[in-house]
Amino acid sequence: MSDAPHVEQTDSFDYVVVGGGTAGAVVAARLSEDPSVTVCVLEAGPSDVDDENILRLDRWMGLLQSGYDWDYPVEPQENGNSFMRHARAKVLGGCSSHNSCIAFWAPAEDLDEWAALGCTGWGAADCFPLFQRLETNDAPGENHGRSGPVVLRTVPPKDPCGAALLQACAATGIPTTPFNTGTTVVRGANWFQINCRPDGTRSSASVSYLHPVMGRRRNLDVRTGVQAKRLRFDGDRRCTGVDYLSPDLIHTRTVAARREVIVSCGAIDSPKLLMLSGIGPADHLRATGITPLVDAPGVGANLQDHPEGVIMWDARQPMVDTSTQWWEIGIFYDTEPGLDRPDLMFHYGQVPFDMNTYRRGYPTSENAFCLTPNVTRARSQGTVRLRTRDFRDKPQVDPRYFTHDHDVRVMTYGLRLARDIVAQAPMAQWAGAELAPGPDVTTDDELLDYIRATHNTVYHPACTVAMGAADDLAAPLDPQLRVKGTTGLRVADGSAMPFLTAVNPCITTMMIGEKCADLIRGE
Repeated sequence: MSDAPHVEQTDSFDYVVVGGGTAGAVVAARLSEDPSVTVCVLEAGPSDVDDENILRLDRWMGLLQSGYDWDYPVEPQENGNSFMRHARAKVLGGCSSHNSCIAFWAPAEDLDEWAALGCTGWGAADCFPLFQRLETNDAPGENHGRSGPVVLRTVPPKDPCGAALLQACAATGIPTTPFNTGTTVVRGANWFQINCRPDGTRSSASVSYLHPVMGRRRNLDVRTGVQAKRLRFDGDRRCTGVDYLSPDLIHTRTVAARREVIVSCGAIDSPKLLMLSGIGPADHLRATGITPLVDAPGVGANLQDHPEGVIMWDARQPMVDTSTQWWEIGIFYDTEPGLDRPDLMFHYGQVPFDMNTYRRGYPTSENAFCLTPNVTRARSQGTVRLRTRDFRDKPQVDPRYFTHDHDVRVMTYGLRLARDIVAQAPMAQWAGAELAPGPDVTTDDELLDYIRATHNTVYHPACTVAMGAADDLAAPLDPQLRVKGTTGLRVADGSAMPFLTAVNPCITTMMIGEKCADLIRGE
């Protein structure tokens, strides 16, 4: 055995993007459009090229707790489901390669509020053109893009139970309303738009942005199966590169960044990497054995999500046996007067969703449908913290679900509203027995006990490295997505949101990638 010291291998690029996910793929593709710059992408997971398990959207539910999933458990929850796990994609394309591809533009009101909070340049007037640029959309309207890389299309109305559900919504005072028109739907229901090609291939960030150029642009190097260990800094706190574990799972390699490093690891792994690199709450870092480089209390704080409940019925008739992705209808609702955005959303599932109910003793069925109320503007906030200083260890994810009474009220309201909808005449030929929580569960306390025991998530963690005004001490990023207290380092993914959008955030995360690339090129 040789006693010779390990010789570190280093190579150099203009830009290094850590994470080839929903935003990172966009950043890398856009920056590498300029042939005079070089870009390297480091992705911990495998490639999705030619992998039908990933590319076929209708298989997405099989990806949960699979080898493509970081599968993060949550810390014990005082008021929520401690059995719950956060699926985070471990594959090129990130969660856009892993999710159900429900596609929404962010509400204008959300974006304008981001700008009002100090995120200059992030209002609707600034961001809507980026949504338009990224999409090829089959919906009518002058607001839509027709030549972007991401294919957005409206789910075809082929499910008769879903059609009956929309009629039942209308009978409950929830009109059938198109989505993504540029006007926020506060109360309305319809078939979703999805980022999926007509042949059933998901139009993920990797499929849309990277597949057409990988192997064709000599200035773009996409490396898969390589996990980042830490960011490197010089004496002036300039980020100079990234250490990563090579595919042999033994040796560390370093890739240097002549201009910038862009961290795009997602709302759980971006704060983790920053903290491993000395950027985060100083006391926590010291307690974990890490020397603080920048005391940034906001790193890993402000964790927000869309908590999700479920109410499920046995179906009187056979449910559809083919689908785009099994969750084809959305319902928005305002539970109190005067709201400019919905505070309640439902996803309609054409399949039984007993992931968290069956183990609790509730009956199930292989021919069932469900509604999953979720709190779009949840006020409970949690944290992401390091478990140890070892990059291989899963972080501590503590969403602190239902620690704010608002979230309890909205979720309870949602379960009752779901019953009202399904009790309408158009659903009489479809709705059999209520399987969970069951018709005998009616009081606030009974519903709350059920919610706490069985709720899930819509898998939308966000806001853990939030951007804000340059003088906002709670925000680790400035409005240009730069990490305060450093140079040459940005974060571009869902963690950068100051608060979570009221809709599924995947397309907004792609928009953040577009914006980041524009900011870098503009400088």
